[in-house]
Amino acid sequence: QVQLVESGGGLVQAGGSLRLSCAASGRAMNYYDMGWFRQAPGKEREFVAAISWIGTSIGYTDSVKGRFTISRDNAKNTLYLQMNSLKPDDTAVYYCAGKWRGSSGEYDYWGQGTQVTVSS
Repeated sequence: QVQLVESGGGLVQAGGSLRLSCAASGRAMNYYDMGWFRQAPGKEREFVAAISWIGTSIGYTDSVKGRFTISRDNAKNTLYLQMNSLKPDDTAVYYCAGKWRGSSGEYDYWGQGTQVTVSS
């Protein structure tokens, strides 16, 4: 199975940018479709973005389209989320997740999360 560790979170002013990384270990990341999720205080965890194992299929939740970009480097076993034009509503703990490539089921593997705080 794969282990996932996020990094790159922090405090940023509205309009700023951050790039999150998710390092995979234990098994090559190219076996997995990957995604980013987030959970704000008092809210349920929500989907942010997803990318297929080979990177040919990408999707975003509407609220981040045009501002966030998901990408992956399978050679480095690393998933990324470039976040631009950040808003206070983007404040949340961000999690990366993985599921077996081509699976239509739930994500099976999760990182511990990284905090993103956007100040107004």
